Amino acid sequence: MLKDITIGQFFPGNSVVHRLDSRVKIIITIAFIVMLFLPNSFYGLGIGMVFVLGAFLLSRIPFKMMLKSLKPLIPILLFTGILNLFFISTGDVLFEWKLIKITTGGATTAAFMIIRIIGLIIGSSLLTYTTSPIALTDAIERLLSPLKKIKLPVHELAMMMTIALRFIPTLIEETDKIMSAQKARGADLETGSLIQRAKALVPILIPLFVSSFRRAEDLALAMECRCYHGGEGRTRLKQLKTAPRDYIALFVTAGFIALTVLADKML
Repeated sequence: MLKDITIGQFFPGNSVVHRLDSRVKIIITIAFIVMLFLPNSFYGLGIGMVFVLGAFLLSRIPFKMMLKSLKPLIPILLFTGILNLFFISTGDVLFEWKLIKITTGGATTAAFMIIRIIGLIIGSSLLTYTTSPIALTDAIERLLSPLKKIKLPVHELAMMMTIALRFIPTLIEETDKIMSAQKARGADLETGSLIQRAKALVPILIPLFVSSFRRAEDLALAMECRCYHGGEGRTRLKQLKTAPRDYIALFVTAGFIALTVLADKML
């Protein structure tokens, strides 16, 4: 299950989405999140899903990667769906047995929330799939640059965010190795009560924390040895430049947002 988590991974490519300016991709991702939370009907939500699925097709990233990123979140999706299904009692009654009551309003809300979460995961994953950590750092720093006027350490914030994102796959791989090592020593991580399973995680969490702190110390030492002193006076090998395709992508995104609002009001 841990190997199925693909958040933070970058897949190099030469698609239209890969070639977009990283700043534009962040803006489009934020706009897409707004696009998901604006509508209150399936018509508007469907337009948002068409947008993200179209972007996935243009990125040329295999759909199995999209399904792989959703697989670890199936318990969260089921939990969200069940909560909405049983605790919302508006509309006509579809099924009733003792204290269990399922209505059309609950079923509609459950499906709506599941689709919204799926779209949110796909859209945010697509950003990291098609943008390298270095480009992501530069884009975040450039977008937050106005905050330098109020003395915020923009470069350091962007660096921390990108390093945290970059090390998600590394920590997942490290966790998988530790779990395999503990199972080889006879540790039982899958049976027993909830308290017993929680206690069984202690031999995993302690080595993981030790390894994480060791990696952080090695990274800090490497940055100091390379005379890293923050963003003051730093230059970049690749300068961020917008192209006509970036403006076209922004225009298309704005068009989809307008369609979402219109569909939600008219239908």
